[in-house]
Amino acid sequence: MAKVRIGDVAREVGVSLGTVSNAINHPERVKPETLALINDAISRLGYVPNQAARQLAGTESRVFGLALPRLDHAFSLQIANGAQAESHANGYDLLIASAGNDDLLENHYLRYFLGAHIAGVLVQPMATSSWRPALDKPMIPTVYLDVHHQGLANCIAPDNEAQGRLILQHARACGSERVAVIGEARFTQLALRVRGICDAARESCISVELIGRGDWNTAEDGFQIGRRLAERPVGHRPDFVVGLTDVLAAGAIDGIMAAGLSVPDDMLVAGCDGNPLAWSGSVPLTTIASPGYELGRLGVRHLLAQIGGKELTSSSYGHAVPKLIERASTCRNPGLVSHVEVPDLNLAEYLGSPSIA
Repeated sequence: MAKVRIGDVAREVGVSLGTVSNAINHPERVKPETLALINDAISRLGYVPNQAARQLAGTESRVFGLALPRLDHAFSLQIANGAQAESHANGYDLLIASAGNDDLLENHYLRYFLGAHIAGVLVQPMATSSWRPALDKPMIPTVYLDVHHQGLANCIAPDNEAQGRLILQHARACGSERVAVIGEARFTQLALRVRGICDAARESCISVELIGRGDWNTAEDGFQIGRRLAERPVGHRPDFVVGLTDVLAAGAIDGIMAAGLSVPDDMLVAGCDGNPLAWSGSVPLTTIASPGYELGRLGVRHLLAQIGGKELTSSSYGHAVPKLIERASTCRNPGLVSHVEVPDLNLAEYLGSPSIA
């Protein structure tokens, strides 16, 4: 079968090569009725643009790459949705790769993007306790998301300390006096949440017990810790449990209930990372919504700033603010649900809903 070329599409519709090119690369420049005819002809003829020829011709790339550590966490999905929305709004396409929590594969995708004649790369690295960029001087605009690194201006991260402060302030507003924080803070993001919790506790005189156990993504760890906390004598058990992640918090709810206590009547429980993929338990979970959607958008704006030769300062492109989502796990009085911000959260809307302050 002969390969369909752009000239075949132009002849089929009766327009110039330039009009077909604009329909593919700058559809906003083509009349809607002409654009519809061209897209119909492209579909019928099976035309596919020759990207290799575009590279050889030195055509400016209108594609960004995004490397994610995983696709099983809502935060990464939000980043992808935000980056895609902002890319498309500025006339760019977005290619997404998932490293499956494999640091070697993550570096492979980063190098692939850097060598693929694309305009810029976004990377959400795997969570570690001591991250550093795989390449010191990438050849194209590059932005790292959800990480901090001394001396690097092309890193953008949410305020994890604010997440910790917000959840502790919520515990105080609920009248709690003894808070237990569960989870091993072996990643920088988790350690910053602990710092925010402790700072807010000193200001409010709430007793905080740090239980440095529990893998961040293992509900069974949360279950076991929650059950042991619930089995303590009344005067020695916490009245509020904070999971450094929602997975741990959801497990803790099940463990507390397995010990014969009620959530929220006997103990309140909240998570800290806004991951609705962990919200399948019997008690809707209070959490702090981490602003992944805004982070994806800010990352693309940062790429565009680099392309335009502007000075890199993440504060110039807006501020992604975490928000409290109060649900039944911290609300003892059902009559107060009127102030619950998101009582019945639609997952699709949450993953793609902006909340830039």
